Parts: sequence; structure tokens; C-alpha cells
Amino acid sequence: MASLSQMPTASGGAAAPAPRVGRLISSDSIPVGGFTPGAILSDRYRIIGLLGRGGMGEVYRADDLKLGQPVALKFLPRALASDPVWRERFFTEVRITRQLSHPNICRVYDIEEFEGQHFLSMEYIDGEDLASLIKRIGYLPNEKALEIARQLASGLAAAHDRGVLHRDLKPANIMIDGHGRVRITDFGLAIAAGDETQAAEIFGTPAYMAPEQFAGKGASVRSDIYALGLVLYEICCGKRAFMGTTFAEIRQQKEGQTPTAPSEIREGLDPVVERLIMRCIEGDARARPASVAQLTVSLPGGDPLAAAIAAGETPSPEMVAASGLKEGLRPSVALGFLAIVVIGSVAAMAMNTRTMLLQRVPLGKSRDVLIERAREFIKKAGYFEGADSAFGFDYDPDVLRYLQEDKTGGRWNKLEVVSPVFFWYRGSPRPLEDYRSSGASSLFGVDASNPAMQFSGEVLVRLDGEGRLRTFQAIPSQQESSIASVSATDWMQLFSAAGLDPSKWKATEPQWTPFYYADTRAAWQGSFPDAPDVPVRVEAAAYRGKPVSFEIIGPWTLAERMVPAGVQTGQKIANGVAVMLLIALIGGGLVFARRNLRLGRGDQRGAKRLVLFVMGLITVAWIFAEHHVPTFWELYLFFFGFIGFALFASALLWLLYIALEPFVRRRWPQMLVSWTRLLSGEWRDPLLGRDLLVGCAAGVSMTCIDRLQSLAPTWFGYTQEVSRSLGTLVVLAGTGPLISALVYLLAAAIFDAFGFLFLLFFLRILVRNERLAAVGVALVMAAPNTIPAQVPWVIAPLALLFSALALFVLFRFGLVAAIAAWFVLIVFVNFPMTLQPSAWYSGIGFVGLFVILPLSLYGFRTALGSRPLLHMTSAED
Repeated sequence: MASLSQMPTASGGAAAPAPRVGRLISSDSIPVGGFTPGAILSDRYRIIGLLGRGGMGEVYRADDLKLGQPVALKFLPRALASDPVWRERFFTEVRITRQLSHPNICRVYDIEEFEGQHFLSMEYIDGEDLASLIKRIGYLPNEKALEIARQLASGLAAAHDRGVLHRDLKPANIMIDGHGRVRITDFGLAIAAGDETQAAEIFGTPAYMAPEQFAGKGASVRSDIYALGLVLYEICCGKRAFMGTTFAEIRQQKEGQTPTAPSEIREGLDPVVERLIMRCIEGDARARPASVAQLTVSLPGGDPLAAAIAAGETPSPEMVAASGLKEGLRPSVALGFLAIVVIGSVAAMAMNTRTMLLQRVPLGKSRDVLIERAREFIKKAGYFEGADSAFGFDYDPDVLRYLQEDKTGGRWNKLEVVSPVFFWYRGSPRPLEDYRSSGASSLFGVDASNPAMQFSGEVLVRLDGEGRLRTFQAIPSQQESSIASVSATDWMQLFSAAGLDPSKWKATEPQWTPFYYADTRAAWQGSFPDAPDVPVRVEAAAYRGKPVSFEIIGPWTLAERMVPAGVQTGQKIANGVAVMLLIALIGGGLVFARRNLRLGRGDQRGAKRLVLFVMGLITVAWIFAEHHVPTFWELYLFFFGFIGFALFASALLWLLYIALEPFVRRRWPQMLVSWTRLLSGEWRDPLLGRDLLVGCAAGVSMTCIDRLQSLAPTWFGYTQEVSRSLGTLVVLAGTGPLISALVYLLAAAIFDAFGFLFLLFFLRILVRNERLAAVGVALVMAAPNTIPAQVPWVIAPLALLFSALALFVLFRFGLVAAIAAWFVLIVFVNFPMTLQPSAWYSGIGFVGLFVILPLSLYGFRTALGSRPLLHMTSAED
């Protein structure tokens, strides 16, 4: 490092300092520039007089003749103006300070040049610097000291929020104007927080530099906090904490001595303030407050968050995180919420028996048994399983429509006859590749219809829950062989696999053509034993004696290949509305995001962490759900399908977060307290635990309300809606899809919660009234369940109760609780949780429950904080 002798002298004869030399004094080191009062600079500024000198220049008071207002002009001394390093620092001060717009920071307007000298114009503050005030009156009264401390912290926090380190905070750089407002000035040594090269430089005023700066470890947020602590010490004590007069002496004192406690210098100082000051000037940077926001919250009296909002400012994420409760819930309250989770879970599982379609259909055979039966049938039909296979469960849309359209009240009795849930199994001589180009589609892998069957030897088997054949399709050989033997088709093996008695079925003319080529067709008419009044057909086809098609056709079967391609009017309207909403979402997001970034309000760090987390969830879901095959197409889909979808989803989430979060932080900061703590990694924070626990309790309660909406029509003699009974069947397909579903549902809960919040934000802007916006959100949420219901007057109160509970959780407990509530709700909706342990899928349902309960227990334990669950009392009490 360069020696101290390279500093400029009073005569200005020494060489300009090297970039890593420390500036020991801020004044009395730069010669007066010589501008006389009345001088006109750049045909605009008239000099009034010299205000002062600092390590980075001279400051004059002047009048701006163009705008008719007083300004201050800061000049880079001639001795330093020729040095490109110092000239660049002068320009940097302008660039950095113009980013900062805050009532407690002196505003910088522009930079200009006069006769080869650069100067910047800035706000003129008619007042006194803090150093002069302390020298004149000594320590400040407690109330005045607290007022100045809060304003100082507010201004410094604003700089830190913009990623700016001051590096030279001291009383001489703090002005008090005529109205008592504090202004932080002189950002000549300020740097960006991420600039590690400049941060390591030893620049600053030694009396206010942190010990780690002397050691060459660089400046940081906590070194600025150290300087702030020394300023507060001086305000409260009337003297500096370290009284050394040389560089070496000050460094030695800071590295080996503890300053005298303020209470030993003066009486009447609040002990809380004293402890806070001593924390700020700890020699170990890790022992100081992590942010100015934490320091502000620790100051006695006042609410910095409320003050920032009242002043029309957007509080920083750090200020939001530092606000709110620090202690945990009372054990009795925490136990109450945990009891809601447990009791509500049992109630929801009990209602699942009557409200979850999967638990109402015959599904007696396990997945492994169904796989084995499908393989056996493929072998008996004369086909080989091939090089690749896939399986799963799905809903039959034709049967669902048939049940929904049945208004006779006996729709649920038909589940014994025709099941809307089927098991499918596919075999192929080639890898089953997902040919859909959409990453969103490929996220869920191969299914019964994707990819389309196209190679000879491919087979598809559909079985009902009892293992009975319902559909069979196979692609015959593309090229005929003249020497291949042709045998008669054994139709009876198909009837046997379907569990049908062929003697009770009458042969008839085929009416349904098979999907693939066949040289023999056959058809039969009859009915199921349990429903003799429901006409059913069996259509089958074969090629050279081997079956290529078998299908049971009932009143529910739709000839899909004959349905015109036109879209119904209602669907067109729905599609149009969806497109308009997406355009509005992206367009509005771009406008608000750009505005927030321009004003420095966007929480880019939080957005980045959120996006990376969601991308990780989507990636894990894709890894476990996709049917991976070692082909070029798999690699193509990964890069152009999955990555494209993941990037689009993440970019949309980032855009919405940047557009939405600052608005929420300003209007409803209480929603984001535990959220910002979560993004900061405060996993053991009691408030985070409270919101997780409350969210789980709310999610279970919302599940119960949702189940009651399904049951309510039956109380008045109406039939239950089929559409309200569905849940994903992906979880039944194996461990991989189950893990994928859990991870995907968490990502979906995050998107749902932010969509819910965005709707509230949109209506708040539209109607300009918070309560009306909340009512609008409740109505919008309740409408999809109420309008199509056959008894809206029964559903509406429950739907509104559901919406009101969701809104209450969001407003009262915040975003973390809302995400937890949505996650618990959709886990209950999509996992077959049952009180019937004999059901083969009961273990799968309990996986979902075993995710919810540990999450609730974690929230419960964390919400207690340091409070013991049981208070032990002695016999003497």
C-alpha cells in the first residue's frame, strides 16, 4: 500500500494519492479555489460564498439563475482534477447519488464543467452540520437524539436498499436544516455494495472507520452501521468514542479497546439506546445489527414501518422483515391451531368417503395387480410387450359427462356399472417418446393418448378398477407375410378378460370402425348384469386372427372422430377471456415492473431467490414425472420443451413479483413480514412458524368447507355434483409421479397465492378502495362454484365463507400463511386420504397427510420461539 506521505498537503505540492490511500482528514487539507462572490459560472450559477471544504472538494453556495433557487456547488480541487482516478470518483458520486431519492439524503442535480474544473450542483441545505452542532451544545437531549437517529437510519437504509455504501458517514457529513430534518451528504467515497475491488480500499475518515476496514477487509453494510453507531455515540455523549489523534493510535484503540459506556459519561440515557449503540460499535462485524432496518426497529418508540408508509415511501424489504412480532405464540394458542389441523384432517378424510370420486368407484385391485393383468392379456392376444412400456390411471371424460348429465338422482348408483376411473397400460417396440412440443405438456410425460400410437406392435390396454378389460388397441404388422398362418379369432378370450358372459350377448352388425386396419370385424349387443336396462355394445376387430381392437360402447360413448372441429360459443368466450387476461397480466406486469425498477422499488434479490426456488421445483417435478428415454428427441424436448416452459413460467413469476411486491410492501406490508424473513433464510423465526401453522390450519378448514360444498345439495334432496369430486390420479402411478405431484403442487400453491394477490391488487387499483377490492375478490372466487351449481342458494354461503377465510388469512397473517393454506388444500384435494386402511391406495393418501402434519408440527414448534410448551411450577408456588 502507498505511504501516508502521498497525501496532498496544504500547499497542494504533493503528488496525487494512489487509489488505496486512506483520507485521514476531511477538511483543512484542500486550498481555497478562489471563486469570489458574484462570479457567474456557466452562464447560470452566481457564487454567493464558500460553504466549506472536504476531502473530495470545495462547496460553494450559489443561486441557480435559470430556476431561481439556491443550490450548492461542489468542485473537485485543481490538485486532484487532473488525476483520472479522483475525477472518476467525482463522477461516480453524481451517478450514485442521483439514484437516491429520500427525504434524509441530500439531492444531487447534475455535473458541469467551468474552465476545466468539474463541479456538481446539489440541493442547498440552509442549516448546520451535526459536527458543528455537537461542538456548540454538546450531547443532544434524549428525544432530539432519537429523532435524529431515526432519520439517519432511514436515510442510510434507503442508500443500502439501492446497493450503495456511504463509507464516510460522520457528523461533518450530516446536515440539520432549519426544520430539524436530517440530511446525509457527501457521497464522494460511496460505492456499490457488490464492488469488492473498491470495497477493499482503505478510504474513509479514520475516526469513523470500522476495524475491519483498517485490516483491509473492505467496507460493507456493517461498516456503515459501525460509523452510524459512532455518530449516535457522539450525539448522546457529546464526544467521540475514540479520541486518538493519529492513524495508528485510532487503529490501536479500535482493535484493542472498548469505548466508555455512554451511561458513564452522562445520566438519563435510555438503556435500550445504550445497548444498541454498543452493539453497533462492536469490533466483530458479525455482532453488529445485520441491517439498518434491524437497528431502526430496535430504537425505542415509534414505528419505522408506519412512519415510512405515512411519509409516502415504500419501505424496504429489510424494514418489513425487521417489523412485526419477534416472540412466538403462547403455547395455548399454538396448541389450538395444531388441534384444528388434526381434527380438521380427520373430518376431511371422513367426508372424502362421500365426496372424492376415487373413493366411490370400485377400485379393488392394486396398481401392481392391474399391471400384471394387462401384461397377461397382451401376451394371450399374441403380442409382445416390446422395448418400452408405461402405465397410469386416468378419468374417462365420456363417462364423467354421462354422469353429470344424469339428473335423475341415480347417477352415483351407475358407478357400479361403469367406472369413470380406468387403468391404462401401453407397450411399444420403440421408446415411448413424448412428441408434444409444449414443455407444459411434456412435464407430465406419457399418457394413454400421448404419444399417439404409430408403430407396428404397439398396444394399449384399458382396465377398470376391478381389472376387467374395457378397451384394447393394437397396430398390426405394416407388411403382410404370405407364409404367415391365419387362425380364427378367439373372441371368447376378450369376453373373458372383460368379465362378460358371451352366452348373454347377441351378435349384430358392426357399426364402429377400428382405429387401425383389420380384416375381420364383429359386434354384439347386450347389457351389464347390474344394469339390464342400459343397452351396451361390444365392438371388436382383428387382423389375421389377432385382435387389434376391442371396445365396450354404451350410452356414454362419444364418437369423437366424428365431432366437428368447431368450438362452442361458450368455449370461444372462455378462450378469449383467458387470452385477454394473459395479455393484461403480461402487459400490466411489464408496465408496473418497469416503473418499480426505475424507481428502485423492486426487490430483485427476493425475486431471484423465488424464481430459482420455483425453477428448482419445476425441474424436480419434471425429472420424476417424465417418461425418460435415451433418445435424441428426449434431449430436444429437454432444451426446447421443458427449459422453454420453465423459463417462461419463471420469467412470468419474476415479472409479477417485481410488479406486485413493492405495491404490497407499501399498501399491505404486514403480508410480507414472514415472507421477507423466509427469503432471508430465517427458518427458525417464530413469526414464520406462526404463519406456517396458521396456514396449515386454514388450509384444512378450507378443505372441510370445500367438502361441505359437495355435500350440501344432498341435504336438500339434490344430487351431488360430479365435477367437484375429481382429483389428480397421477399419484397412483408410482413413487416418481407421487414425488413429482407433491413438488408440483407446492409450485402450484405459490402461483395460486400470487394469482390471488394479483387479483386483489388489480381490483384495488380498479376500484381504489381496499374493502371493495376484497369484496370483489371474494365474489370472483365464489362465482365458479356458485353459478353452475344446481342449487346456488345452498352453495353461495359456503363459497363466500371459503373466500372470506382465504382473504382473512392473507390480510391477517400474510403471504406465507396463504401459500401454506393453498398447498394444504390442494394436497387434500389431490391425494386419496381415507379412513379405510384396507384400500390399496390408503398408503398413498397418507403420504400427503404425512407431509401436512410435519409441516404443521414444524410451524408449531417454531411458533413457540423460546417459550416452553409446559410451565413447570414448584411445590412452593
